[in-house]
Amino acid sequence: MTTVTSGLTSGSTSGPTSATTSRQQPRPSAAAKPVRWAADAVATLREGARLHLDYSEQSLWRVDRVIDGIRREGAPYAAMEAALRGLGAYAGEVIVRQAGGEWWATGGDHWVRTPDGRLWDPIDEARRCFAGDGSLRLLCRDATAAR
Repeated sequence: MTTVTSGLTSGSTSGPTSATTSRQQPRPSAAAKPVRWAADAVATLREGARLHLDYSEQSLWRVDRVIDGIRREGAPYAAMEAALRGLGAYAGEVIVRQAGGEWWATGGDHWVRTPDGRLWDPIDEARRCFAGDGSLRLLCRDATAAR
């Protein structure tokens, strides 16, 4: 049984809520960096590995396999840090798009807050995948289950 520990329950009500933003407003500034990281990861995998990522939940299966393959090749973490950040941000964008979540940022860390108030850390989950103990697909499944 896989337990996802990256999903955190948030009891705090400070910060923006989905009620304070409308569909017509630009995305919160917290989304700027992760959206760019995700787009860079999509472009890199499209050009380098000819892998098409479409921001669907199913595409995270391919991302998990890419991370696993890189880990098995013995790539050092330091060389993969930026790529893992991008792949984690991609997973976060899948959650944002599929579950109606939003990016939150504090002190340089980025999380996704789903409408039910839970916080998810897909960037850390990508690091856990690289360590052999995580799954972006399962994180997304858990984050979108309550929609």
